[in-house]
Amino acid sequence: MRILLFTGKGGTGKTSLAAATALRLAQMGRRTLVMSVDPAHSLADSFDLCPDLFHNRTYDPLTVAPNLDVQEVNIQKEIRRHWKEISSYVVSVLRTTGISDVEAEELAILPGMEELSAMMYVNQYRREQRYDVIVLDCAPTAESMRFVSMPTTLDWYMKHIFPYQRSLLKAVRPIANRVSPVELPSDSYFANVQALFEKLAGVEELLEDPRITSVRLATNPERMVLRETQRAFVYFSLHGLTVDMVIVNRLLPRRLADAWFSRWLKSQQEILREIEEYFAPVPVKRVPLFAQEVLGMRRLEELAKALYPEGEDPAAVHRVEEPYRFVKRDGAYAVLIQLPFAAKEEVGVFKKGDELVVEIGTLRRHIGLPATMAGLTPVRAKLENKQLTVEMKEASP
Repeated sequence: MRILLFTGKGGTGKTSLAAATALRLAQMGRRTLVMSVDPAHSLADSFDLCPDLFHNRTYDPLTVAPNLDVQEVNIQKEIRRHWKEISSYVVSVLRTTGISDVEAEELAILPGMEELSAMMYVNQYRREQRYDVIVLDCAPTAESMRFVSMPTTLDWYMKHIFPYQRSLLKAVRPIANRVSPVELPSDSYFANVQALFEKLAGVEELLEDPRITSVRLATNPERMVLRETQRAFVYFSLHGLTVDMVIVNRLLPRRLADAWFSRWLKSQQEILREIEEYFAPVPVKRVPLFAQEVLGMRRLEELAKALYPEGEDPAAVHRVEEPYRFVKRDGAYAVLIQLPFAAKEEVGVFKKGDELVVEIGTLRRHIGLPATMAGLTPVRAKLENKQLTVEMKEASP
């Protein structure tokens, strides 16, 4: 099975690109699902479908063409299916503050619920071998970072915090509930968390396997958009995912001769050269600006033709380079981390327990170390040729 994640700055056209890719794959005979992970769902709009087809249905995928299913995760229905105990407890706590039941239910939709629900579906479909390709229309870049970091974060919580928290509250709950204005969560709350974690088992390895999962970054030939695309590339690399394609969308046609448009054309060509240089050797696709809004099957087919020339496989793997590796050279250990576009002053490295922690700006990545390196300490780090090398040695006595 192949998983393709489409993301980018809001407004770059990532939903249309994801929908067109899914449509082309389905027309090639692949069992394809395109799923929206963006809370502001627009897949139905992209296919020009009636929104009620999704809102009145359950959480099941909707078949819109041969071999093609569309799914928009409905968080209210997901709460009833997956998050009932957790949501009920949060609502009960919020009610004690005096807010209304409706407000409490709205506030009980915690950050990450939608992303984790989508990830559970991906894991479920992978186990069932239900689809050949799953195309994920992800939220804009910042939210996508949360989506891909969820498995690592939850795994860390379940290993380091969850067992102690559950045991402690089980011991103090009878006494604490007598004096506390808010009841502590019941054991069913923790059972719900445990069940959710089990449904996600294996999804991290799935996302980090470049032969299965690839990230496709959508961008526009604009300076501000390019900067966010560069940051996204670094962040996905830090989280162990491989970007195998950059798609520059909505390029103006060269035939425009108007003086006003000539400035835009010149600017776009300059940024295109930068994109080609920055992202090499990652393939860069160029997609023109269409005369009409890309809406409906026919327009999506036109976009797919521009995106994938005749005979090209949209699910092909274009890059399998690992974002980080563990090596041993001349008896010394090192962690090699791909950090394109990162500046030296932004990078920080330290060790916590058996994990190497790498920081770029406000982002933090925990890299679990193998047993042979868990007792070592980072002694030197250097950033050269887009690669961060962290040398690991035994701590001095």
